[in-house]
Amino acid sequence: MNQIVNILMVDDDEVDCMNVQRAFKKSNILNPLIIAHNGVEALDRLRGTNGAEKIAPTPRIILLDINMPKMNGLEFLKELRADKELHNISVFVMTTSNDDKDRIEAYNYNVAGYIIKPISFENFVAAVSILNNFWQLCEQP
Repeated sequence: MNQIVNILMVDDDEVDCMNVQRAFKKSNILNPLIIAHNGVEALDRLRGTNGAEKIAPTPRIILLDINMPKMNGLEFLKELRADKELHNISVFVMTTSNDDKDRIEAYNYNVAGYIIKPISFENFVAAVSILNNFWQLCEQP
């Protein structure tokens, strides 16, 4: 039996956040989707620090953008992987950055996948549906 797991989306682009929410709905994905708009906010929500309400249970999956204000995705990954409480969360980078340097650095932080954000909503739905199939198949401890 698959349990419902929280998914954290870290992205400052409201349109992309809305597209992922709509893609979840269209694909009948029932996992709660929590949104943080930058890496600092995401870490505060994951840790329950700086007055932020801690996400419970801790998300098992993070959808992460690279280009964000305050703390970008790669800086967030570095912090996440150094945190003994959070280091094993599966992270999928979902970004417009097609830069090889970003991709290599992300994989060096053990991301589960690196996805270039689709242009069309239909492709967003397809990408989210594939992700859903993937995390449904993965056994969680």
